[in-house]
Amino acid sequence: MSAVTPASQRQVPTPHPRRWVGLAVLCASVLIVVMDMTVLNVALPAISADLLPTSIELLWMVDVYGLVVAGFLVTASGLSDRFGRRRLLLIGYGVFGAIPLLVLVIDNPAGLIALRALLGVGGALIMPSTMSMIRGLFTDAKERAVALAAWAAMASVGAGLGPIVGGVLLEFFDWHAAFLFNTPVMVIAAIAAILLLPESRGAAVPWDFLSMGLSIVGMASLMYAIKGMGKYGLTDPTTLAALVISAVALGWFVTRSLRRKAPLLDIRLLGRPQLSVGLIYALISSVGMAAMLLLLAQWMQLVKGYTPIETGFFLLPMAIMGGAVAPFTPKLAQWMGIRNLMVTGLLVGGVGFAILYLGGDPLSFGLVVVAEILLGLCAAVFGIGSVIIMSAVPPERTGNAAALEETSYELGNALGVAVLGSIAAAVFRSSLSAEDLAEHGVTGDQAHIAQESLGGALAVAEKLPADTGLIEQIQGAFTGSLGIVGLVGGGLMAVAAVVVWFLTPTDVSVEDVDH
Repeated sequence: MSAVTPASQRQVPTPHPRRWVGLAVLCASVLIVVMDMTVLNVALPAISADLLPTSIELLWMVDVYGLVVAGFLVTASGLSDRFGRRRLLLIGYGVFGAIPLLVLVIDNPAGLIALRALLGVGGALIMPSTMSMIRGLFTDAKERAVALAAWAAMASVGAGLGPIVGGVLLEFFDWHAAFLFNTPVMVIAAIAAILLLPESRGAAVPWDFLSMGLSIVGMASLMYAIKGMGKYGLTDPTTLAALVISAVALGWFVTRSLRRKAPLLDIRLLGRPQLSVGLIYALISSVGMAAMLLLLAQWMQLVKGYTPIETGFFLLPMAIMGGAVAPFTPKLAQWMGIRNLMVTGLLVGGVGFAILYLGGDPLSFGLVVVAEILLGLCAAVFGIGSVIIMSAVPPERTGNAAALEETSYELGNALGVAVLGSIAAAVFRSSLSAEDLAEHGVTGDQAHIAQESLGGALAVAEKLPADTGLIEQIQGAFTGSLGIVGLVGGGLMAVAAVVVWFLTPTDVSVEDVDH
């Protein structure tokens, strides 16, 4: 048996001469794809006024993009390994650039839902390819760590920029502009990719259409079930059906993958501690970001009274901090060690959550900004999670690793909204009891509406004939629910930090990459 060559003695291939400009193209791709996940939120009121969708259709407009992205990630990574990552990236650019043009002829909600679903296919083609190509472009481990950190920074910034870009576009144009914005950006990205990015492939596996179908149905059903639990609870028949379908499809997919010599997704990779640690960090950090963006956006608009654009700007500290610090995390990892840095990132994020609980009611806006900054620091370390995920697999399996990471990110977003959002809703309802509402003259259906959401409660309160103090009580109930979510989120981050501490090898470093 031959000895393993230490990382410091391995011969590093010659770096690609245009790797940094290539990285800029890949980062811009991620920025646009992530922005598209949040840009629609600002346009929903205008879309509702124009197309008159039902409440269910409105939910599908928001949710279908994430469902399709999550469902197609595994299949997209397999196709990119077989046909070429740059080729799949260009196809993704084409989908993301051409499909928005259909908005010019769409005049009904069903058409817009279909458009969002097709955009999800484009997003799934783009995201795994960007990570895999970074592994191919950057042969030096230290440079690759910086590149992956920059990639993660763009993902963080994109989430924060989406609502602002959407708000600015709607100030000057109608809601169609929120979609058409993609087209010129994708044209420029495609030209740059053709000129600057080399082609690369992974380990092509035999065609397995059954596994492709199982992964798409299983992941899309799981995402739907998670979202359904957050909106309708565990007893909703459709949610339960989606959960059963997901369990059957994913269980079959995992069993099939373990039995095949060359599976579409190598499930055995999950047995590598480094990969598992990176996926845990991606999952938990995205849970925190998604829940915080959802709840703080409501708090700022409906409790503090800010406009949507003002809210977008006031949510920026999280994205700015994540984007500004992420490129420096490889240096921090060299100084502190990867395990210490990842644990610190989770604990800092936990403190950010806990601040929302400790702030009480009324909650100071200054404390909210501090919480955003701390959660942004947690998100900044996400790039180091990508580094150890990429280092845990051989180059020919980077497509699999990228698909697993992106899946963790999508699941984290869904769980953050569903689980922490549901906790906030339950606390809000318990703080606004039927007895309390009856004292203000709110009973029956109106009481039910008031207990369902902050927006519904305020709408009911504003119809009352006189100022009864109910609005202040409603806002206080929501602030209290935000605090409880902060306590739960802080505990979740602390538990994740302990898990990461015990799972992460003590000697793993940014140089420890198997070329």
